[in-house]
Amino acid sequence: METARRVFRSYGFSPIDTPALEYAEILTGKGGDESDKQLFRFKQGDRDVAMRFDLTVPLARFTAQHLATVGTPFKRYHIAPVWRGENTQRGRYREFVQCDFDTIGTDSNAADVETLLVIHDLLVALGFERFTIRVNNRLILNGVLSKLDLLDQSVGVLRALDKLAKIGADAVVAEMVERVGATEAQARQVLELANPNITLDQLQTMLEGNEIGLLGVSRLRELFTAIATAGIPAERVALDVSIARGLDYYTGTIYETFLGDLPSIGSICSGGRYDNLAGLFTKERLPGVGASLGLDRLLAAMEELKLLGTQATPAPVLITQFDAARLGDYLRIGRALRAEGINAEVYPDVKKLGKQLQYADRKGFKLALIAGSDEFATGVWQIKNLGNGESQTISEADLVKTIQVLLSK
Repeated sequence: METARRVFRSYGFSPIDTPALEYAEILTGKGGDESDKQLFRFKQGDRDVAMRFDLTVPLARFTAQHLATVGTPFKRYHIAPVWRGENTQRGRYREFVQCDFDTIGTDSNAADVETLLVIHDLLVALGFERFTIRVNNRLILNGVLSKLDLLDQSVGVLRALDKLAKIGADAVVAEMVERVGATEAQARQVLELANPNITLDQLQTMLEGNEIGLLGVSRLRELFTAIATAGIPAERVALDVSIARGLDYYTGTIYETFLGDLPSIGSICSGGRYDNLAGLFTKERLPGVGASLGLDRLLAAMEELKLLGTQATPAPVLITQFDAARLGDYLRIGRALRAEGINAEVYPDVKKLGKQLQYADRKGFKLALIAGSDEFATGVWQIKNLGNGESQTISEADLVKTIQVLLSK
């Protein structure tokens, strides 16, 4: 979460918070039938309320309400829990944390490009090297559906297409035919978009004469050119026209991010452009684009890939206690370390050194500081490296500098 905050802030995104509860009318109908079914919804007196299922719909309501104050373009990030009543599985829970960032109030494709850059830099900052950001544009999908006379059934068609990886091509065709009313020939033509080798040039030919679809191709072409110039490795971004996203409010660029070493866990960072969402709450037109890192799914992936350490403390240094009469000195050294940016914990009890070091090992401290009456008499401290077991005796004057060197290795 700290890494996400740092990356978001580096691009100029500011933090906000919104309520966990909203009036049900704010949330219903915004994420599709599936999201409506998953809402935790209840009566509070005469009020019909629900718990937020994502952070984007409350953002739209917030922006519309406070537009005169925040102005546009408005760049915000929000890290907070959301709730969906769905079946739990690996990396998917009924309560989970999303790390969102969004830009509100601009149609510029530059904001779409920047969204991809943030996703990329966030994954790199978290320590991932092998990942792919798959991109699409709903305008392309809408253009194809328009040419197939399926635009009025677009929600059902795209929802079926979004299930392709889970249920397979034949099942997707069957769903389009049975639930949407498409012919099998129409459904098969929609599935041509799922060809992983399809190119923007092929899409341009396919959409010839359709202004909406060609605009989607143009925006993606500009995106790929811009990120190449910005230095994003080509292997980390891929065109995937089968991505439809389950939420109904996306209108333009769409992003889904998969880990190269664990694709089965699903997308860990998804999002897109939603030009019409805030219009539900204001007469002002407030286009937006953004994405969300699914923290719980990310942690499940990192745990499976053994990328999570066992450290259970944010402090690398433990100051042990030998002499209760010198408590003030132990606390003084702790404050001196913190003043230099070194997190430090003072063990609260005078116990045998072995017990204190067991605690240090269990919690994942890197260094232990040891001083008894002899050390205080001579103005020195023992520093024990808990990684390799080596110890050294250092004067108190050199203590901070020595610890900084040891922690930097």
